[in-house]
Amino acid sequence: MHEQIQKRVETCYQQAERFFQRTFSRPEVSLQLRGQKAGVAHLQENKLRFNPQLYRENQDDFLRQTVAHEVAHLIAHSMFGSRIRPHGAEWQQIMRGVYQLPPLRCHNYAVQRRAVTRYIYRCQCLDGEFPFTSRRHAMVKRGQRYQCRRCNTQLLFSGESRCG
Repeated sequence: MHEQIQKRVETCYQQAERFFQRTFSRPEVSLQLRGQKAGVAHLQENKLRFNPQLYRENQDDFLRQTVAHEVAHLIAHSMFGSRIRPHGAEWQQIMRGVYQLPPLRCHNYAVQRRAVTRYIYRCQCLDGEFPFTSRRHAMVKRGQRYQCRRCNTQLLFSGESRCG
């Protein structure tokens, strides 16, 4: 798996070098990405991270589109600097001109979402319920306070939680 992605990264770099008539330093490639993102380019570290699960489920498109998408971020950064927009004109130029691919910002791979627990908070005006994430609930336990925007009273944990 890693070998196929590494090979595609190298192919993308060779295409960019022919197009721009210059060399680029090769990035570190990692398969240490989970969740909904298919890939991430770390510009400052010259590193690419890919999601192995999404790769296994979408190999052809992943190799063609996703790998090129992430490499294009590093090439754009190297060519045009850090002040460009992530999916701006420079990145789009690389996707179209170098890779002859549509400059798609997001993938449409089916992503299985894991069950998420929501902690239910309420206020004095009872203007509904406020489902908090685990992270926000933990912040409350450490002393963080949240207020209702309508009545300005502190949101309090109701003791209820829901998985969904």
